[in-house]
This record gives sequence, structure tokens and C-alpha cells, in this order.
Amino acid sequence: MNRNRLSKEKSPYLLQHADNPVEWYPWSDEAFEKAKSEDKPVFLSVGYSTCHWCHVMAHESFEDEQVSKLMNNAFVSIKVDREERPDIDGIYMTVCQMLTGSGGWPLTIIMTPDKEPFFAGTYFPKGQRFGRPGMMEIIPQIKEAWNSRREEILKSAGKISFAIGQNSNLPAGDFLNDEILEKAFKDFQKRFDEGNGGFGNAPKFPTPHNFLFLLRYWKRSGNNSALEMVKRTLIEMRKGGIYDHMGFGFHRYSTDSHWLVPHFEKMLYDQALLAVAYLETYQATKDEIFKITAEEILKYVMRDMTSLEGGFYSAEDADSEGEEGKFYLWYEEELREILGENSDLIIKLFNCEKDGNWIDPTIGGAPGTNILHLKKSYEELAQENELKTDDLKNRIDRARNKLFEARKKRVHPYKDDKILTDWNGLMISAFAKAAQVLGKEGYQGIAEKAAEFIFQKLRAENGKLLHRYRQGEAGISANIDDYSFLIAALLDLYEASFKVAYLKSAIKLSETLLNSFWDNTNGGFYFTADDSEKLISRQKEVYDGAIPSGNSVALLNLLRLGRFTGDTIYEKKAHQLVKGFSNVVKNSPIAFSQFLASLDFAFGPSKEIVIVGKQDNSESEKILSFIREKFIPNKVILFKEEERQDIVNIAKFTGDQKSLNGKTTVYVCENFNCKIPVTELKELENLLK
Repeated sequence: MNRNRLSKEKSPYLLQHADNPVEWYPWSDEAFEKAKSEDKPVFLSVGYSTCHWCHVMAHESFEDEQVSKLMNNAFVSIKVDREERPDIDGIYMTVCQMLTGSGGWPLTIIMTPDKEPFFAGTYFPKGQRFGRPGMMEIIPQIKEAWNSRREEILKSAGKISFAIGQNSNLPAGDFLNDEILEKAFKDFQKRFDEGNGGFGNAPKFPTPHNFLFLLRYWKRSGNNSALEMVKRTLIEMRKGGIYDHMGFGFHRYSTDSHWLVPHFEKMLYDQALLAVAYLETYQATKDEIFKITAEEILKYVMRDMTSLEGGFYSAEDADSEGEEGKFYLWYEEELREILGENSDLIIKLFNCEKDGNWIDPTIGGAPGTNILHLKKSYEELAQENELKTDDLKNRIDRARNKLFEARKKRVHPYKDDKILTDWNGLMISAFAKAAQVLGKEGYQGIAEKAAEFIFQKLRAENGKLLHRYRQGEAGISANIDDYSFLIAALLDLYEASFKVAYLKSAIKLSETLLNSFWDNTNGGFYFTADDSEKLISRQKEVYDGAIPSGNSVALLNLLRLGRFTGDTIYEKKAHQLVKGFSNVVKNSPIAFSQFLASLDFAFGPSKEIVIVGKQDNSESEKILSFIREKFIPNKVILFKEEERQDIVNIAKFTGDQKSLNGKTTVYVCENFNCKIPVTELKELENLLK
């Protein structure tokens, strides 16, 4: 079989299409030059390796000789992995949303050889179906229009490109005040699903930064309904089918409102962000279920998503053997055969039925299959079954181990083993925060190894970051998410280890971000650097979708760096960043929950805590444990060992801070006012209230 040009790429998604009869090109000058020389429009298809509907469209159309023949005749066709090139995806997804009112993957764009789009959509079947046009109809229509109505198409494409460019040139507004937090909270309240947790109707996405905002709002206001929304949602998700009860970790989203039927792919970023949400909720409530869930998520990542070199893989597919979810579903007879005498209890607890416990025509699945899920807490189930809670947990654990071993023998979903700097930054943060909250050094070691991997493998010769690594090769210029998420991870690693090198690296990367990404006219950061490939628009994004935006995370980074270093330049840039996006954010604050969580830090109260003493003595450890077990989101912690000056070189204000009477001493400043230093836990508790 002849392979197309994608066979030389590193992206797992592009390689999945290397045997297609479509004459695919990667995004390249060669492809656009060919389109110009042959006077053809460009067919751009954007997706990712674990996308279910990308697979469907590939099997239905891109592997089909009829469709491929039409495509090869009418277009120059380009494949893009959205996870490798989020800059390209971001621009053309905006086009799709502008033209159609919605978006998603696979993303289908048809554009001129000058990269100006004039047609957009998502999934198209081979032939027309249920009112949705098919590839067999669309391609001839577009070819005919390109040949007969060229001037009209070029005019339309120019207008679309101009509109896209305008999106990133919005003028700065006024600085926001804390009323925006109240408005967002009320919007969340209106959308909250009292019965099932979560916000809005199906499909339901986890969107963990919503919880981070609500936890901060609860801390600020004392409004318990904010905390209850978080608790309810995280518990319902943990019980539901969106959670993998046998192997741990969360699937990408729920297709229903009950968190029962997931879209079965697993994304690294979901694990990272949800681990943090469960850790913070554990800090806020001390409820063990949140701690257990965070630990289980991290166990899944350590076991299945971590490379031998220390980096974290990107995703696991929803499909195996051509069926979505097949790896995760169970027949009742299977459960009985594997579990033996313990099967009745487990079948009852996980709500399995002989005829199956779910029906979803959009996903399919074999009749009679079951999605394992719980409807009640362990405590309620134990009481119902006249068991002690620990006894019930032990029985579930024994059954889980048996079922997990049995499941290992199945055909596993495909794993996307590319390593992305931005998503790794999120995961490093999760492990660093787990090390702090749970006091487990092993988590810190995993975070440090991953950070070292990025610095060793994902740096260009000029020292700038790169975006993607796979099979020994790194490439693609880093974007704002790569810098912002990694800077945040380094700050979290500093607070876990107090190794000043991490703080220094965070400062160095922030210099690059400010020098190469900053919008000097309106404030805020562009998605790409000033020396990155020039596309039809240089986008500037603040919307917090499945992943928080780089600007939202950068805002918090600037505020934290300002408090770590005492350098007001970071605070000034943070102020300008907020003004740069204020007009957008105030229109629909609920869509910018990470941005608001960062703003919560800016509004205060926030704390700078400096501990002076020896890191490895019991006094210091007790003080650190005392601070870390509390939910105090808006703080920075520095550790100063008196005989060393490395932290003083970065944070000059620590120069005069000394230990009192040879004891570990804590200096607390709040909202630019410093308190009297303390050496006793009781005194510290009063300062932290």
C-alpha cells in the first residue's frame, strides 16, 4: 500500500491517516504552494488521536475510495493534530463557531491557498443523512462554486479573516471589581443541577476550574452553598460511570445528566485538573472520599500515563476493537464468573443487570453490557447491606483487583504517547500539590522528574520551550499554555520542595513570556510568540474551556511571582492583563472561571508566609504540615535557611527576617501589612484565621 506524506510525521493522529487514499499533506508550505500552483482550495481536517468521531469520519470517508477520489480531484488536503498545533486549531475553530454557531472535532475547514477560510463544519457522513449533508454532495458543490463563483468566495473569505483578526484586537477596558465574583456565583447557582450535581444539561463536562472558583468564593464569602455545589458534583462524578471504578481516572465527559454514560476517552489534562479539585476540596472539608479519589487519579497516571523517562502521555482512546467503551463494559455473567461467591454483592453495589444497565444509541455498545457505578456512598451502602464500612471497602477492593486483572487481558484502547509541555505542566502541578497536601514525598519525586524531563527534552537550542516530544524528537514552538502551565508547575514545585532553582526557572520563563508574547497595545498575552509561524491572525485567548486559558493561569502566575519576589513589575502586568480582557469577561463571567479564581487572589486577602529555620527539623515540618492541611488558596510560602542567601537574592524583603531564639519562625504578611513574627503553632493559627 502506498503511504501518503503523513507517514513521516511524529503525531499519532497524523500517522493514523498515513495509509488513507486521500493524498494528505501535513500543514506545510509545500501544501499551500501546491494549492496555488494547481489553483485548488485547501481542505483542512483537524482532530486528535483519541477522538471517537474523528475515527468515524476517517473510516467512513477518508478510507473510502469514492470520497478520496473526489477530495484528491477537488482539493489539496491537509491534516492537523489539534494537540500538536492548538494555534491552528484555535483560529479555525473560531471560524467554525462564527459560521455555524457551534464547533467540535473533527473540524472541517475549506480555505483559499492563502489560508483564508470560506466553509466550515465538523463531522460529515459519506452521504447525506438525517438532513446532514454528506461528503459526496459537499465536495462537488464546493468545486463547482470555486470554479464559477470565485470572486464571491474570495470576498467572503476576506471578510471572515478580517473578523477573526478583529477578535484579538479588542481594546482594554476598566479594571474589574469583586462584584464580578458575585455575578459568576449567581450564574453558577442558576445552572446548578440540584439532583445530579454539575451545571446545565447533558452532555456534562467536569470543567474542574469551576470548582476552584467556587471553593475560593466560599472561602471569601462564607456562603456554604458554593461549597455544597462543589461537594455534590465531585461526589456524584466519583460515584458515576464517568469514573473508572476498576482502573481509576476520569473519562472525558458524561453524555447524560447523571454522570452515568461517559465518552470513554481519558485525557491527561482532566486527571491533572480533577486531582487538584479533589485535593482542594479535601483541604476544605477533610472528607476522606476526596483524598481517596485524588490518590486514585494519581495512581492511574503513575501506572498508565507516565513514560519511563518521566514525562506524561497525552490520552487513552475511547475505542477498542472498533467499539467505543468496549474495554470498560461488563456482562453480568462475566462478573459472576470472575468474582465467584462475592459476585452478588458487587453486582448489587455497582448496579449491574442481566440485560445491561445503560442504553445510549449515540454510543452503541453491546446489548446486555453494564457500566459500573455507585448510587450511594460507601457508608450508606454498608448500612444497607448490614456491613461495617471498612468491611464493605475491603470487599470492593478485593473484587476490584480481580476485575482489574481480568480487564488487563482485554485489547486495550490506543494510547497517545506524545508528551506535551502544557499538559505536563498541569500534571506536575497536581503531583506537587498532592505532595504538599498529603505529605507524600513520592509525589514530589514524580513531579521533579517530569520537570527535569521537560527541561532536558523540550528546549530549543536558543533555550526557548518546545511544545511536543515523541520517540526521541521534540518540536513545534511553544505557545502561551506551555509557558503559563509550566511556570505555575514550577511555582508549585518550589512550594513543595523549597528548591530555589524552581523559582529561578519560573522567573526566567516569565521573562521570555513577557518579551515574546505580551500585547503592548491592549495588554494580555498572545497565544503564539512574536517569532512563531505567521497565520491569518495572531490569537489572544482568555476563555476557560476544558482547559483553563494560558492568560487566566498567567494572571495568577504574575500575582504569585509579585508576592514571591516583591517586584512590583509583575503586579503591574497583572493589572494590565485584567484590563485587557475585562470587557470580554464581564459579559459572561461564568465562562472565565479560572480567570476569576486568579482575580480572587488579586482582590485579596492574600498572604505571604516566610518560614525561617531548618527545613529538615521537626519544628519546621510541624509548621509546614499545619499550614498545608488548611485551605488557604491565596498565599505564597517561602522558606529561608539563615545560613543560605539564595532566596534573599530573589526575595530581597526576606533579608532581615531571622529566626527568634533559635526556633523556626514564621513571618506572615496580609494585604501589604506584616504581622509580628511567631514561633508557636497557636500563635500561627491566629494569624492564619
